[in-house]
Amino acid sequence: MTQYLIRRLLQGLLTLFAITVIVFLLASAYPGGIMNAYEENPDATAADLARLRAKYGLDEPLPVRYFKWLGNVARGDLGTSFVSKQPVIVEIGQRLPNTLLLMGVALIVTLLIAVPLGVISALRQYSLLDNSLTGFAFAGNSLPVFWFGLLLIIVFHVRLGWFPGSGMTTLGQPFSLADLAWHMVLPVTMLALVTAAGYMRYTRSSMLDVKNQDYMRTARAKGLTERTINMRHGLRNALIPLVTLLAFEIPVLFGGALYTETIFSWPGMGRLFYERAVKGDIPMTMALVLIFSALTIVAMFLADIAYTLLDPRIRLGRTRT
Repeated sequence: MTQYLIRRLLQGLLTLFAITVIVFLLASAYPGGIMNAYEENPDATAADLARLRAKYGLDEPLPVRYFKWLGNVARGDLGTSFVSKQPVIVEIGQRLPNTLLLMGVALIVTLLIAVPLGVISALRQYSLLDNSLTGFAFAGNSLPVFWFGLLLIIVFHVRLGWFPGSGMTTLGQPFSLADLAWHMVLPVTMLALVTAAGYMRYTRSSMLDVKNQDYMRTARAKGLTERTINMRHGLRNALIPLVTLLAFEIPVLFGGALYTETIFSWPGMGRLFYERAVKGDIPMTMALVLIFSALTIVAMFLADIAYTLLDPRIRLGRTRT
């Protein structure tokens, strides 16, 4: 098991290293680049431009610049934002908890909706309930995220006035968990309902695959109740494909956060990424891409470990990759 984990960890580090190379090359090829605003200034002299190039290291070869940047990243120095003139790591530290809170709650709500409905749909295959839940899943997969968010705001904020339509807290009021939870209702609903549709279909499909397996028939032959068979043997094995899906869902959730945080003015990383990418804030954009990539790699690593908790047949020490 230890060798397997070490091998997976090394693979993740190599993947992250490759991502840093790609991100740096793309940033270096950005039209105009760092010097664009200075070069368009008619008062800037050649000496001024040369001094600025030396300041940003643009007078050095590309490989040298890359390894200097990589060394700074390894020390936690992600550069200084072109827009706010603040350290990138400081701004990300202010926004990251907000995004993790929103994504974490949305993921929990998604699983609480999708897994039970998927199991029920599989156990009552081709029934009216199954067809209704399938219709809900197709509708959820077909909904444009941006449009759905605006619809929630129009109906539940503008028309009915039940929930706030923007921000994390009410301006002018002291912070409270109840107020925070109230502001999370609409963005969490938007993310959870759209994402739950796909999870429900995956759960249903996995349950149908395991329902007629030999170990399920053996459990029935031993006289176990259907509830015990479905929950202890069926659902446990049906969740194995969902572990991989959860790992791949991390970047999808952050992509959804871009829309969600923009629509609901939620001060998180998705909104920060959109605002700074539009303004050409290269250090901030590079840092956010690296963080999203690192979170995805960590999620995949945790998914490999979770396999052993769900399926005892997997022997990590003998797994070939």
